[in-house]
Amino acid sequence: MRRSISLAALVAVASPIGASANEALMEVMSDPNQWAIQTGDYANQRYSELDQINKDNVGDLVPTWTFSTGVLRGHEGSPLVIGDVMYVHTPFPNIVYALDLNDNGRIIWRYEPKQDTSVIPVMCCDTVNRGVAYANDKIFLHQADTTVVALNAQDGSVLWTAVNGDPSIGETNTATVLPVKDKIIVGISGGEYGVRGHVTAYNMESGEQEWRAYSMGPDEEMLVDPENTTHLGEPIGADSSLNTWEGDQWQIGGGTTWGWYSYDPEADLIYYGTGNPSTWNPAQRPGDNRWSMTIMARDPDDGMAKWFYQMTPHDEWDFDGVNEMILTDQDFNGEERKLLTHFDRNGFGYTLDRVTGELLVAEKFDPAVNWATEVVMDPESEEYGRPQVVAEYSTEQNGEDVNSTGICPAALGTKDQQPASYSPKTQLFYVPTNHVCMDYEPFRVSYTAGQPYVGATLAMYPAPDSHGGMGNFIAWDNVAGEIKWSIPEQFSVWSGALATAGDIVFYGTLEGYLKAIDSTTGEELYRFKTPSGIIGNVMTYTHNDKQYVAVLSGIGGWAGIGLAAGLTNPNDGLGAVGGYAALSDYTALGGQLTVFTLPE
Repeated sequence: MRRSISLAALVAVASPIGASANEALMEVMSDPNQWAIQTGDYANQRYSELDQINKDNVGDLVPTWTFSTGVLRGHEGSPLVIGDVMYVHTPFPNIVYALDLNDNGRIIWRYEPKQDTSVIPVMCCDTVNRGVAYANDKIFLHQADTTVVALNAQDGSVLWTAVNGDPSIGETNTATVLPVKDKIIVGISGGEYGVRGHVTAYNMESGEQEWRAYSMGPDEEMLVDPENTTHLGEPIGADSSLNTWEGDQWQIGGGTTWGWYSYDPEADLIYYGTGNPSTWNPAQRPGDNRWSMTIMARDPDDGMAKWFYQMTPHDEWDFDGVNEMILTDQDFNGEERKLLTHFDRNGFGYTLDRVTGELLVAEKFDPAVNWATEVVMDPESEEYGRPQVVAEYSTEQNGEDVNSTGICPAALGTKDQQPASYSPKTQLFYVPTNHVCMDYEPFRVSYTAGQPYVGATLAMYPAPDSHGGMGNFIAWDNVAGEIKWSIPEQFSVWSGALATAGDIVFYGTLEGYLKAIDSTTGEELYRFKTPSGIIGNVMTYTHNDKQYVAVLSGIGGWAGIGLAAGLTNPNDGLGAVGGYAALSDYTALGGQLTVFTLPE
């Protein structure tokens, strides 16, 4: 079989003797012609220095080639490009293709795991997968059944596998992985099945487990030193998690880790968020339920925590905190700061100092958000850092089996996992959002391993008194904590954004449009309708000195679960089926990669 990775690419990715895999990977990530991990770089900025396609010529963009994945469920994530090879993944059964960019996308190799189909009904909110990662001449995949696989990037052969969880008790995976130094960092899904969340590091070369940090429980299992791990600048103290749960509820407490991960090489910290506490019925788990709904900063070498910040104590709405952490170095009130910006499901955009965990900004990034009035920013207040809940929109205000109505945002949040982007040229964040509200009725539920452990019935609908649509694409100032401009969309924007040095931002829509907009003004410059709704993340690369833009289309995910799984009951899909019923008038199932470029 002819190898089609170029010699230049091999030289670029070959690790010098004694150099860490991290240094080799950072060299690849620093090359804008390639795309090595799902977020583009460790900072999760989803920004490209490429500018051959720019705001003056993007209107001439044309689709140049396509590739069918052969799978008809929701396609999240994006392809990777290393040298002259593109790597494309699919939802379950998690096929990986290596495509030769020198030979019309010819399939060099494919990896098709044989997973037990019993994992499908255990997966919440579609059988999506957010993609593979590259490092050290390997492609890393975390399968739905929680098997972590290292593939030889040249021929697709399996180098090692590791089992990260147990689908029989509800543990599954939808996330990508993060290669850091000599380790692969992975999370776990299953909060709707009473899974106790954790993050695990595997050795990149051997697959051996090196450490595991749980989201809640005893200090030693969370990998925290209670006197040297802080929350809002104060030591968390001994038993910080156990003290906020009733009895042993923490053992089935959720806090899963199915989102995105970032890394700061200078601070030598990884950052990620934890999900909702289990069950969705808040009356069954009194207390703050630490450390669900929390931003965590950890040492990648041993997993030890440096700082936590819990955004939604005692979550009552399923506002998972797993969305991406975007790392920037910016001027903040006259001082250069190392910042972390996070757009949470709860509707607040947070800016923190990523070294210390200091909370700097917490403001709503959709005016419709009503479940809380504000986050208290006074460090002298006992309520410092806590959202101020509006009693009318508390889901346990009147006890169980009572419907709380008009809560904004809905459980899928003002933004779900669809990643935002950041442009250092404009210093703005470009955020795909949901403009959706809900009715929420909790009920008592018993835990049985491997069975749904939700305990709530939901209905979703567009936010009232606005444009009538279910989404917006916004530009956000993370220092001022304000929206600079907003583009209304008929449906939620479930696609990851891409900003480029060409002064444009790309994103996709649930109807299937790829759109390009002016990064300064928000003016639409281009649109093209792909065969199916876009929930994938836009990426860019060059081949033979020509810039390309690529995106996966294939409707699905939580918003598209009705179409993806053939559901019709409005309450199915945790309320999303009814809320997004009109999607079927605009798109159908698909699984396709579409690649765009400028005409000759």
